[in-house]
Amino acid sequence: MPVNTEKQGASFSLPEPYEVSREAIAEFALATGSKADYHFDTEAATALGYRDVVAPTTFAVIIAQKSEAAYISDPDSGIDFSKVVHGSEQFSFTRPIVAGDQLSAVTHVDGVRAAGSNAMITTRTEITDAAQQPVVAVTSTIVVRGDGE
Repeated sequence: MPVNTEKQGASFSLPEPYEVSREAIAEFALATGSKADYHFDTEAATALGYRDVVAPTTFAVIIAQKSEAAYISDPDSGIDFSKVVHGSEQFSFTRPIVAGDQLSAVTHVDGVRAAGSNAMITTRTEITDAAQQPVVAVTSTIVVRGDGE
């Protein structure tokens, strides 16, 4: 398994906060087939008590993957990105993501283990707002395919 198991316990951060825009929310909602008006219409969102349009729940993966990229692209990780396959994703929200949020993220490498010739990596990305309050935690499983040996 070429993946460096010594990276378990390491943390990686987004280089700068991610600014959530109305446009990004609308594009993501359209791409995922969500037609809920509170993703597109500020009045609909504020009528529900939000300060602006609300992102679909899976929008958090955009931020999580940007943070995970710091780990995956680290030469010491031993990860060949061409062999990375998405395994699973779980979200634990404190509050919804809304347009105007300035979000920071820290990815923790919680587990690295062999599964045959593959490596299974579990990451936990904690996403916080500008006040450093929790927004969502994203737990991901990444499979790094082996050479079939």
